Amino acid sequence: MPQFPAQPVPATRAARAGAIAAMAVVVLLSNVLVQFALNDWLTWGAFTYPVAFLVSELTNRRFGPQVARRVAWWGFAFAVAASLLLAPPRIAAASGLAFIASQLLDIRVFDRLRRGTWWRAPLVATVAAALLDSALFWSIAFAGDDLPWITWAIGDLGVKLAVGVGLLLPFRLVIARSLRIEQAR
Repeated sequence: MPQFPAQPVPATRAARAGAIAAMAVVVLLSNVLVQFALNDWLTWGAFTYPVAFLVSELTNRRFGPQVARRVAWWGFAFAVAASLLLAPPRIAAASGLAFIASQLLDIRVFDRLRRGTWWRAPLVATVAAALLDSALFWSIAFAGDDLPWITWAIGDLGVKLAVGVGLLLPFRLVIARSLRIEQAR
């Protein structure tokens, strides 16, 4: 498999637009699905939200933290807009704050670890971001409500971490494929 470059490459307008579109889809799906409980431990949003970290990390690996932050801020705009239309104000505020804080943390941690073993940066960044996201979102959105939000938060975090580990292989494959395409040019 090709070696991952330590330095990012310039992003084309199409690449930035693709990353922003991918982030927007993940955000919209997650904001809708978090409102539907699967059981006392999970909402459906737990399964889609970790893909936002994958989008951020793929963008960061290929194009660097500056482009990844731009994608995160666009995702934040979509999150706030979607939440205001689809969710109660408290969930909208929690979603927006948790999203941007966790995305910016993910980008920073990933960038600091980018030169290490291929899996270390995405794994550590995802774990750190998932912890922050879950703590912020669930405590702001549901604290004080008569809902099993603490068990949802625990279940949500467990799924985010499991899906995050499961997304390491797609991360590796997508980056390796993009490097092969670039080297063939």
